[in-house]
Amino acid sequence: MAVRAVLAQEAATRPELTTDALVVFGVVLVAVLLFLTERLPIDVTAILLIVVLVVLEPWTGVDPATGVSGFSNEATITVLAMLILSGGVARTGLVQELGRRMASYAGDSVRKQLFATTVVTSPVSGFLNNTPVVALLVPVVTDVAHRGNTSPSKLLIPLSYASQVGGMLTLIGTSTNLLASDISARLGDEYPELGAFSMFEFTQLGIVVVVVGSLYLIFVGHYLLPERVPARANYLEEYDLGDYVADVAVVPGSPLVGETVGEATDAFGPDIDIVQVVRDDDRSVAPRRKTRLREGDVLVVRTDRDAIEALEDVPGAELVGRLTAASELSNGGSPGRNGDQDGIVTELVVSLDSRLVGERLDLERFREEFGAAVLGLRHRGELVTDRIVGRRLEVGDTLLVQAPPDALDRLSRRDDVIVAREPPRPEYRADKAPIAVAIMIGVVAVAALELYPIMLSALAGVVAMVVTGVLHPNELYDAVEWDVIFLLAGVIPLGIALEGSGAATYIAWLVVSTAGFLPTLVVLWLFYIMTGLLTEVISNNASVVLLVPVAAAAASGIGANPFAFVLAVTFAASTAFLGPIGYQTNLFVYGPGGYRFGDYFRIGAPLQLLLSVVTVLGIAFFWGV
Repeated sequence: MAVRAVLAQEAATRPELTTDALVVFGVVLVAVLLFLTERLPIDVTAILLIVVLVVLEPWTGVDPATGVSGFSNEATITVLAMLILSGGVARTGLVQELGRRMASYAGDSVRKQLFATTVVTSPVSGFLNNTPVVALLVPVVTDVAHRGNTSPSKLLIPLSYASQVGGMLTLIGTSTNLLASDISARLGDEYPELGAFSMFEFTQLGIVVVVVGSLYLIFVGHYLLPERVPARANYLEEYDLGDYVADVAVVPGSPLVGETVGEATDAFGPDIDIVQVVRDDDRSVAPRRKTRLREGDVLVVRTDRDAIEALEDVPGAELVGRLTAASELSNGGSPGRNGDQDGIVTELVVSLDSRLVGERLDLERFREEFGAAVLGLRHRGELVTDRIVGRRLEVGDTLLVQAPPDALDRLSRRDDVIVAREPPRPEYRADKAPIAVAIMIGVVAVAALELYPIMLSALAGVVAMVVTGVLHPNELYDAVEWDVIFLLAGVIPLGIALEGSGAATYIAWLVVSTAGFLPTLVVLWLFYIMTGLLTEVISNNASVVLLVPVAAAAASGIGANPFAFVLAVTFAASTAFLGPIGYQTNLFVYGPGGYRFGDYFRIGAPLQLLLSVVTVLGIAFFWGV
């Protein structure tokens, strides 16, 4: 049933709500609930969608070949290639170097710091995936704040928001743009106004959005953000270390003498972790299990409030201090008296594609694998004050750790965590930076000139980065956010089912029948708002899949321009400003900024409203409605 035939007339009759449409609505409802509750990881939910759609083929029309078509879809492959290209640029240290130059300019002026943050972040996010851009710049911006005596809370949410608006500068700025382009091309058979987006299809509007958003963040936004984290971070106060860290001395004649750190940890119990061994003037940070103890050693341990008193009953161990040990840790901000032996205290953010997601926190295993001792934990901005051992980790969780400089260097090169401060001796392939930039320019130029599709030019760019040594072959897989790839593969057949079953047609009819009496510009604005709100509870890619077909059909039903409505949905899906859950970059800054849920809404709601008006008016000006 053609949507145009159903909705083109002003007095259109109500389309039939078929059994097929009802079944697809049921699948969509289940998907939304799973995305909202996060009962399953995103990638598992996506695989489940494929299975359910194929099993219900008589109603959904999704056969096995269609069900797995998302894996071979041009948008999915292009996103995968762009993530690898972004990873290659990251390995050169180019983004971080831009950040350091930003720091030298910013000084101690909050507005200059915000200006530098947006000027670096937004343009870069137009050509590199904004998720790794934010991951790379979190430590840089945090250091800018500390050097300028500014609270990181004033800069980190603006960093995330600047990356989101910057993603709207080009087709390759976000995976959402690429997916929307693919859906638009698929709908082109029914709507002549639609087709695949070109590289700079909406750049003029993206520039307007970036300028307006940046001005808001620089001149208004920082007044709405509280200073959750002090300008000079004091981890003793932030993480209440005085209640959880203590010094334990190995007394003469102790049965612990000659034992290893691992054996001492077993003797203390599962709730107590040895984070340092102090011997004379030497301080061993995150000691290995095989390290042997001597008489007179002082063990710095991390535990919870209840278990810390039990240390007094351990034979051969004497509790000699609590606040002193915590103060020593909280001041470990840089290499000091003992050079590389002094540990650096910093925060680690669990990243989107981390192997730690879903794992239970094992302090001893973490120390052995990462070379860092865990001192504290924040979950969604809130300090975890009870037992952290065995706590299941999620994306955005922030671990306070102490690690030697060399361990911090290694951590900064891993994809499991984001180090919330720049490592002291970063290792980048700086000599490969010109090559990486040349490859990216080539990829963009080939696609912009329409010599070859963006998928092909991006894949060629991946090969070029490996051949030229910008990326090593074994780093290709680490650069990919696999949950995003699986999400795309799962929601693409869902979109096909929405269109084929008539479910999209029915929703479009409801929109037209309830809002068709409003001016076209207002209906366009309502679609923007509806998409933005939906993106806050499910992923941005899922929002595009659900609403692009509906927007096109509704536009046709009221005699409007389908391209304008598709563009409004695309822009709105990439601007999740109301909370930390709607967009992964918001989660990355949650812990380091010490934010609470309401902080996002306080600064984000006015920005969302402002950009909704600017975007809708911009669409009307450039393309008409």
